[in-house]
Amino acid sequence: MSKISIRFFDDREVRAVWDEENNKWWFSVVDVIAVLGDYDEYGKARNYWKYLSAKLKKEKNEVGSATTQMKLKSPDGKMRFANVLDDKGIIAIAKEFPGKKANRFIEWFTHSPETIDSKSKTKAYSLFESGMLKSLEPGSVKCLQQIHACLFGGLYDFAGQIRSKNISKSGFTFANAAYFG
Repeated sequence: MSKISIRFFDDREVRAVWDEENNKWWFSVVDVIAVLGDYDEYGKARNYWKYLSAKLKKEKNEVGSATTQMKLKSPDGKMRFANVLDDKGIIAIAKEFPGKKANRFIEWFTHSPETIDSKSKTKAYSLFESGMLKSLEPGSVKCLQQIHACLFGGLYDFAGQIRSKNISKSGFTFANAAYFG
């Protein structure tokens, strides 16, 4: 059975699926194209991928033919086959997009130590190893605030604070802020 993951770059979704047989992640090519090309419509990103894929195949670039098909949840909510590439293929696709955004994407994708994800992961290990979690009251608001402050302090201004605004990401609405007061 495969695991599905959704990651976000600049608040844009990049779907991924874990392939147990080959022991690696596969990433949605169309999602990466949408992020790097600033396409808001799935159809436009898909059409650009068709163009880019044909161009790469014509140039005898292996990336154009290295895609495989795996089932991912589509924008309409159904599980559908999608073109996916492994990490090397995604980096190669990103290099087809010149500019700072592609460079930031590659840095984020490869989990550079300078990314927020990498920094918060390092902070998570430190928090666990410090033993501080044993001194916190499990499930309490204060406990959650302290954990949030440890993980994201210095990375986000709001680390450890109770939010007063409703937020959402890619159509997913988080718990209403009224429940946190």
